[in-house]
Amino acid sequence: MSSITMILIGLIAALHAYIMWFEMFAWTSRGPRIFRQFPKDLFEPTKAMAANQGLYNGFLAAGLIWSLIIRTQDWATNVATFFLICVAVAGVYGAATASKRILYVQTFPAVVALLALYLT
Repeated sequence: MSSITMILIGLIAALHAYIMWFEMFAWTSRGPRIFRQFPKDLFEPTKAMAANQGLYNGFLAAGLIWSLIIRTQDWATNVATFFLICVAVAGVYGAATASKRILYVQTFPAVVALLALYLT
């Protein structure tokens, strides 16, 4: 795996670790400032739902980090491919159901990292 690919995967993992932290631990404190279109009175009732989503983002980050520490090249590539595809699919679904912005924040970087994985 090239250094560029590893950096891209690391950045995507960091993004999903941040999303995990935000959704699990800062949903009610920072959420209203970030999601201004979402009614403020709904953050507390949706806290458990957001934490569940955060846990899934944590799994994505963990899988991507795992791909970076695997020493067998084929195995590392396979694990990275799987988790990057998961990120891209989640981004497409999020763009279709929540916000088009998710396509650029989540799907686009995952596709770029996949391309780097196989072209470098």
